[in-house]
Amino acid sequence: MRKTRWSTLAGYKHVIKKRLNPKFGYFLMTDIHLALIQSYVTERMQDIDARRRKKEEGKKAKSPKKLVSPKTIANEVVVIKEMFKHALQWGYVKVNPAEHLQKPRMVKPEIEILEPAEFMSLLEHSSDLYRVAFRTAIITGVRAGELWALQWDAVDWDIKRLYVHQSIWKNNFQTPKSKKSIRKIDLPDDLVFELRRWKLACPISKHNLMFPSKEGQITCHDNAVKRHFKPALRKAGLQQVSFHSLRHTNASLRIRAGQDFKYMSTQMGHSSINITLDTYGHLFNDQDFNRQQVDLLQKAFDPVRNPLEKSPKNAKKGLAFSANPL
Repeated sequence: MRKTRWSTLAGYKHVIKKRLNPKFGYFLMTDIHLALIQSYVTERMQDIDARRRKKEEGKKAKSPKKLVSPKTIANEVVVIKEMFKHALQWGYVKVNPAEHLQKPRMVKPEIEILEPAEFMSLLEHSSDLYRVAFRTAIITGVRAGELWALQWDAVDWDIKRLYVHQSIWKNNFQTPKSKKSIRKIDLPDDLVFELRRWKLACPISKHNLMFPSKEGQITCHDNAVKRHFKPALRKAGLQQVSFHSLRHTNASLRIRAGQDFKYMSTQMGHSSINITLDTYGHLFNDQDFNRQQVDLLQKAFDPVRNPLEKSPKNAKKGLAFSANPL
């Protein structure tokens, strides 16, 4: 039984073909040592820094056109470590030179979030074909691949719940990112109403898709972003955020609403609550949210408080009495 997703395997093959083979292809595995691998990682990071500086200075960097991120280098390190780990297990090498390989430093990118008024403006300027899709992405927090893979039989209209059990990658259905990604998302009434209306107007597709292309085919994510999402942002006069910012916006709204963090993590399909905390924990610094948490703590004592203490008027009288003792 295949444990690794097709998209992950394709990523590994790309790294080996485009990066590792040109660098290490002429070496025997037994001749590759830690210093050689570490120098490769260092060179890749230096190349990123140089290209970033050129971009900041307004100079055009040579190919590749898209800047490589430290996360990309970290993924390459994962492939190297996996290769030598299995080589050691299978007896091809006596030691694993990548065991102590230092990963590139990771700087967390700033999370892009749309305010409620902004995403409402986004929806107002969205095309009829994908307006409900964008709304669903914001309200549920599903990933892009999960969104385009949704089918109508994944909606339980009676209990108002959406079942996520697959995703789309390069026009093919595959299992989600992790076991926790297979989940049940509770839907608010207004989204259920919008989905009912959209089902009547939705293009017919052989896969019974909720958000197919105009022709009823599987939606190409890049096309949807280029032809519908980005234009809607421009028309609304909003910053050109990434499509993934809709998922971040959902997390922000859940936090502002005071949702239980474990429930939030489950709804978003994170493999662990630690990922949720690590990604969105900084959003809890919001003063209104902190005040809300204090109020919740105070309400927990309401059932055991003296009835006289519950009245604000009585509380003021008590203060006045204590200030003027006999």
